[in-house]
Amino acid sequence: MNKKTLFLVLLGVLVLPAMALAQGITITGMVQNVARVVWTVGTIIVIILWVITGVLFLAAQGDPGKLKTAKTALFTSIGGTVIIILAFSAASIIENAIFRGV
Repeated sequence: MNKKTLFLVLLGVLVLPAMALAQGITITGMVQNVARVVWTVGTIIVIILWVITGVLFLAAQGDPGKLKTAKTALFTSIGGTVIIILAFSAASIIENAIFRGV
């Protein structure tokens, strides 16, 4: 199975239940449910990245090559965390601007 097919299958598995569980048959409800699912999956991925980073640092034991890999994983984890937080914040700001006029 190639990457595009896998991505589409995962997207369908994540998005379709969220759309089916929408409170009403409104676009707003569906978008909020999809955003909630994406937020949850992103948070889980970031937590897994942090755990892997910790294991890499523990396994490095002073080896420069392994420490370089662990540092790369650390910066990736920090970047992923920042992206998830910014995405959630941006979604909240846009929602408030559009729907509440604030």
